Amino acid sequence: MSQTTSNAADHVHKHRDDFGAKMGMWLFLFTELILFGGLFIVYMVYRIQYSTQFHIAAKELSISMGALNTAILLTSSLTMVLSVAAMQKRNKMLSVIFLVATKVFALGFMVVKAFEWGGKIGHGIYPGSKELANKENGEIIFYGLYYAMTGLHGLHVIIGVVILIFMLVFTLRNSINPDNYVKLENGGLYWHLVDLIWIFLFPLFYLLH
Repeated sequence: MSQTTSNAADHVHKHRDDFGAKMGMWLFLFTELILFGGLFIVYMVYRIQYSTQFHIAAKELSISMGALNTAILLTSSLTMVLSVAAMQKRNKMLSVIFLVATKVFALGFMVVKAFEWGGKIGHGIYPGSKELANKENGEIIFYGLYYAMTGLHGLHVIIGVVILIFMLVFTLRNSINPDNYVKLENGGLYWHLVDLIWIFLFPLFYLLH
């Protein structure tokens, strides 16, 4: 009887730990949404004020590269979901495969973004450059926001890759397993946030001409 009670207590305790971990992650994600939400508001205020200059500056961005990165991140979200689902179905190896695939897509995103930024910097379009200083105020603000917001998002992608690496290590060491995968779920939640933010950034900078 006492053994049964002890097992039940352990189960409840474990459930509370998982619930607390998920709640902590959701609270953290909420603060991230507030951060980017503020930046989106700043963007819209300046867009209304400098609509013509924003239109001109946006035409210089590569829609094809932005669309490619959107496809990459959406696919990475799918592989992340499949990784968690595989773990839930007690298929650890398949979970690892999808987790590695998610990291590959994340790195692919950064490579495309590096080429895009490199092209702009190569043409002298970057904050503080003489080329940019000669443009209208609205264009200067547009590119300032572009580098700040996509750069901050890129930092989150890098952090996401680090988190995914830890998830992989934990899985290989059996710290994450079919009976305890809340860390993997939380890592997935963070990665979905990264994807969600980009889904807003893509139309704001590349499509709203």
